[in-house]
Amino acid sequence: MDKKYRIQNVETIPSPSLVVYLAQVQYNIEHAIATVGGDVSKLRPHAKTHKTAEIIAMERDAGILKHKCATLREAEMLAQNGIEDILIAYQMVGPNVNRFVSLQVKYPDADFKVIVDHQESVATLSSAAVKQGLTVKVMLDLDVGMNRTGIPVGDAAVDVYAQIEAAEGLQPWGLHVYDGHIHDEDVADRKASCDKSLAQVEDMKDRLAAKGLEVPLIVMGGTPTFPIYAETPGVEASPGTFVFHDYGYGTHFPDLGFTPAALLLSRVISIPTPQRITLDLGHKAIAADPDGVRGIVLDIDGAEVDKQHEEHWAINVPDSSPMHIGQEIYVCPTHICPCVALHPFYYVVDADGYCRGTWEVIARNRTAA
Repeated sequence: MDKKYRIQNVETIPSPSLVVYLAQVQYNIEHAIATVGGDVSKLRPHAKTHKTAEIIAMERDAGILKHKCATLREAEMLAQNGIEDILIAYQMVGPNVNRFVSLQVKYPDADFKVIVDHQESVATLSSAAVKQGLTVKVMLDLDVGMNRTGIPVGDAAVDVYAQIEAAEGLQPWGLHVYDGHIHDEDVADRKASCDKSLAQVEDMKDRLAAKGLEVPLIVMGGTPTFPIYAETPGVEASPGTFVFHDYGYGTHFPDLGFTPAALLLSRVISIPTPQRITLDLGHKAIAADPDGVRGIVLDIDGAEVDKQHEEHWAINVPDSSPMHIGQEIYVCPTHICPCVALHPFYYVVDADGYCRGTWEVIARNRTAA
């Protein structure tokens, strides 16, 4: 295991726990800025990975002043910590419509934007904005192939955008495009997939221009496609996972150049056989996403993860590995984002390898204060 992950006072940290290495977080932030050639105006990182005020402060100190989020609690965290340009990349429905409008009233200095992909959402949002005497900036969520949310390029998409333009209390503010379906490991193939998305965006822009409709902003992508959009004029890139990185992205996209900055600290709680240990790292502490290998053991060569339960994880180890009860085990998660949401706080480790306290995962819950 890389010595930078060894915690000098590990005996002070209970397990299972999420630990975050500040030097690696700082490196990832600086590498993201370098990826956009130092032009922080190209960066709109997603807060959904870390959900933490102190990370926002680190990014703000680095000059990153625009952010994206998925929940109202994340949006409030951003506003509370001096971020004035906030995109909520989630369509508001039900009570969340009025909650969003109330958030805009509560934080008048924050420039909130929200996405829609359906005419019903436009009408509901317009009604709520008018009641509060507000003007809400609204981006059209464009589906370029993921088929999760958004609306495909076409006449229906133009109609929704035109409805935003015509609606009282709303202002059309461009296109939001998430491309989580792009998983090409080869960089050239990934770029070709991004080019297909960009072609759809250009098509949509042309359709809107033909109707006299302006597109002030385009926000695209996640972490895997970040380097491509970082070099695309007129596009803001919105990576999220990069700030902590993980085993999944590190394995499939080594070209990204980020480093894992968050691990799970576990301990051996049982040794059923000389070739098998059990950790206190169940799927209540490390995300049960994705299927298959949910994390990799860093400090035991040849370790193979096996059956996992709520509070236990069986690991097969070579005969030559000396094991003892209470032994610390470091695990790099396959997908860090849902892991963070399982922990109310994480332990922060400084550049010298010492744990210096905890940071609250303040936006872990969805409800705004």
